[in-house]
Amino acid sequence: MKKLQILSLGLSVLLLAACGKSSDKAVVSAPQIQIGKAIPNSGTLPAGTYKGTFLANQTYTIGGDITVNAGDTLLIQKGVKLNMTNGANIIVNGDLISLGTQASPVTITDPRRTKTTGASTYGADSAYVGGWGGIYAGPTSKLVVIKWTHLDFAGAALKALPFPGANSLKTGAQFVLYFMNPAGLFIMEDSWIYGTPDDATRFYGGTYNIMRNTMEKAGGNGGDGFNAKGSAVGNMAYNLIIGGATNGTKSSSDGTTAGVDQFAMYNNTYVNDGFRNSGVYGARSGSVEIENNSRAAAFNNLIVDCDFGVRVAGGPGGASVYLADTTENTSDAIPKTVANYNFYYADNTAIADQFVPTNVAQPVVTHPQTNGIPDMASFLGASYTFGFVYDGSSLVGKNNPMFVNYPLPAPSGLWLTQSSVDGYNFRLQAGSPAIGQGTAATATYTYITAGIPIDPNFGSSGITAPGKDMGCYQSNGTGNQH
Repeated sequence: MKKLQILSLGLSVLLLAACGKSSDKAVVSAPQIQIGKAIPNSGTLPAGTYKGTFLANQTYTIGGDITVNAGDTLLIQKGVKLNMTNGANIIVNGDLISLGTQASPVTITDPRRTKTTGASTYGADSAYVGGWGGIYAGPTSKLVVIKWTHLDFAGAALKALPFPGANSLKTGAQFVLYFMNPAGLFIMEDSWIYGTPDDATRFYGGTYNIMRNTMEKAGGNGGDGFNAKGSAVGNMAYNLIIGGATNGTKSSSDGTTAGVDQFAMYNNTYVNDGFRNSGVYGARSGSVEIENNSRAAAFNNLIVDCDFGVRVAGGPGGASVYLADTTENTSDAIPKTVANYNFYYADNTAIADQFVPTNVAQPVVTHPQTNGIPDMASFLGASYTFGFVYDGSSLVGKNNPMFVNYPLPAPSGLWLTQSSVDGYNFRLQAGSPAIGQGTAATATYTYITAGIPIDPNFGSSGITAPGKDMGCYQSNGTGNQH
């Protein structure tokens, strides 16, 4: 195989490869590339600056923080396993590219930890205690690409700030992924996050394609899954998020005056999310959260036994103002906030009572919609005032999505403790009422293609358009491939 010697990457070059909405199919796998010199695998690698390539199918032991300098690139080839010790982090001031494949994924883990199956509770499961650190990409990082990569047992507390001027980053932070360059590109596709003590991600500015991933056991007694802030813009789609502490996906314009945080959140499957939040009940969602002057299009999502449905925050609460941006600006990537064409299932009344989140802790502006399942606008009637408490007991057990292998109705309390996929299969059986109920992309129910290059190595492997079936698994075989 010819080795490509690439010493630096310019984001401007990547943007020339950006494709329009017709580029919805995944790119055929390309041969593995090498950037710069191979990183020798000789004993434990000490803390220090690194560039070049971790070679395919080798196991490396990392003894301290890896730092990628501005202008340098660190590439991880398929099948690599990085055993991170001493709470080591990957600090990215340049570019990071992890190119696992479906047959040979990359794994970054704490070797002391072992995944467990079955019931999972905070305080008893080490998944909620950080092992290795995380991947922290700073203001000079132009490109982070993570494909077919397992990020297991991350979230050890930061011992020192990795770079200056970082939003919401301080000593003790416990994130898995952090990115903050408003001009940067972040791609995470077909990958896994398993176990976090806090938010799995924090994103401030930049362009994102977060697609076809699986997230398990995110957040100890709080913390979000995919949490986008600042002026970030992109997609969160076809992800399976099970057993998260609070929100599975979230948009929030915190920490910037540069613009509105905007995300298309579509065709995700959320299962058992929102039940480990030790904060005020009702001040966070259990599936999708749209808050703090952000804007999002949340549609075609399958939300099963989650504490709350899609929550569009409507007013002040606690120390923050959570008001979402519900205005319309047709020149923006997401012209206005919409939350419709979503499918809900509940195994108890408390969950069904929050399909349309109510003013439990603070005002919400999540209006009942006609095009979801169930049709909450018709169920609640024309006289219903959004935000008011309602009785959803008659919705319990209705509209079973018919997963291939997961018990619904669920045994009592399973939604509280089943936080990993294990041997379950969340694809849809033939005849599922969730099949064919999604909406295609429109001017309102839109998704992001601008600024996301299609490239097997330095961009997206495929921006999957909104699918006709609810959730991350499509009956035609597209969507999430896990």
